[in-house]
Amino acid sequence: MNIGDDVPHPSFANSVRMNEGGEGTRVLNAVAAMDSSAGDDGTNPIVHMNSRSSSNSLSPAAAIQFLTLIQRLKTTKRTGWVNHGVKESESIADHMYRMAVMAIISGDLPGVNKDRCVKMAVVHDIAEAIVGDITPNDNISKEEKNRLENAAIDEMCQLLEGGMAADEVRELWQEYENNSTPEAKLVKDLDKLEMILQAAEYETEQDKSLDGFFQSTKGKFQTDLGKAWAAEITRRRPKQN
Repeated sequence: MNIGDDVPHPSFANSVRMNEGGEGTRVLNAVAAMDSSAGDDGTNPIVHMNSRSSSNSLSPAAAIQFLTLIQRLKTTKRTGWVNHGVKESESIADHMYRMAVMAIISGDLPGVNKDRCVKMAVVHDIAEAIVGDITPNDNISKEEKNRLENAAIDEMCQLLEGGMAADEVRELWQEYENNSTPEAKLVKDLDKLEMILQAAEYETEQDKSLDGFFQSTKGKFQTDLGKAWAAEITRRRPKQN
């Protein structure tokens, strides 16, 4: 998220501990509790993870391990809301879901592949399943944040057996990070739009000011759609005292 305070989210603290051992730290170690369980036949599913049904398909064991890992996105709260005392705040997965819907309803935009935008929206924060939701006020440099998230993507791609699914996840995530295509620019705008829309909703529901979230996005929208939707969200926002 764009806004946080000086207290790191617990998931961020866990990510630092995970990465103290260096880039070689395995996702399988991070999810050791679930990895150690044996299958119905007495075998550990991880041992047989590389037994693919075909050259381009993911083994069932690898698929379920990956899906179990990203379940954390459903339970990890977005750090900015937690730090600002928002009650029953959204999860990372909640945020990405509405971004994906935003991409679907964005209309036919010249030079923009909408399907790719939908995929990018549901992948752009996927590394946070491992590193947590790091905010600017966590006193982590952009370079270190990028290093941690790249390491997380590497671990996820190992879990996905380095196949086509791994390649697609990595490409979508990197394209978003690089802000290098029309699709990435739109999804970057959707990320900010979803945040300020959620902020406006929390302001209404919980009678509090979350103006910092709006201020953090001013002048940063890259697309006409982003600018238009941001103006509409601001127009509907509760009046601030």
